[in-house]
Amino acid sequence: MRVMIVDDERPARERLRRLLTQEADVASVTEARDGVEALELIAREQPDVLLLDIQMPEVSGLELAASLPAPAPLVVFVTAYDQHAIAAFDANAIDYLLKPFDHARLRRALARVRARLAQQPAPVATATAPVLATQPVRQLLIAERGATRIVPVEQIQWLETADNYVVLHTAAGQPLMRQTLAGLLLQLGEPFVRCHRRAAVQLAWVEALLPLDKGDGELLLRGGARVPCSRQYRAGVLDALRGGPQQR
Repeated sequence: MRVMIVDDERPARERLRRLLTQEADVASVTEARDGVEALELIAREQPDVLLLDIQMPEVSGLELAASLPAPAPLVVFVTAYDQHAIAAFDANAIDYLLKPFDHARLRRALARVRARLAQQPAPVATATAPVLATQPVRQLLIAERGATRIVPVEQIQWLETADNYVVLHTAAGQPLMRQTLAGLLLQLGEPFVRCHRRAAVQLAWVEALLPLDKGDGELLLRGGARVPCSRQYRAGVLDALRGGPQQR
């Protein structure tokens, strides 16, 4: 199994890594120093389980668990605080490890993870057809100026690339998320469709497709925004609006 350790304290990450090297079926161990870094790495590394601290700067472990892309990895909370246990199990945690814990206690948690993984159907994917999120995330967490902004996905009207970031266009503002457009679309799933090499829209916000020259067009959204729709993506957008297959 693939494991990701998410903890803002380096000694805690190093201790977990040492213990995990003694588990024969642990294929890889990835580390993230906080929740923001974890969200960036999860789409790429696709861990089976997170060993997740709760109290971290900017994004707590509970906030991260609520914002995981689907299909989400299993979560084992690893924390020094016992008062979060009820909230942790409400977040569908597999286990709740209180620091300090010994190797035997970690192994019991990993046994629960193995049992849950054994119940899951094996994913089917190809190199040319990435697996889309089957249950899209409900909200995105964005770190900005020392705070964490929570953006409900339903409020995102369209997405636009900006160098190494994606602009989330909402009625309340345009926060930046450090992510590729393609990677974010894999997290968000079916409600969104790409309409331009630099843009994608949430289908529920589209009111009309307006034609332009040479097969290009514009998507008119509720609220008045206009989003470019290039001829390369026009057919896919129309199929998505009809409820057909989407191309990303």
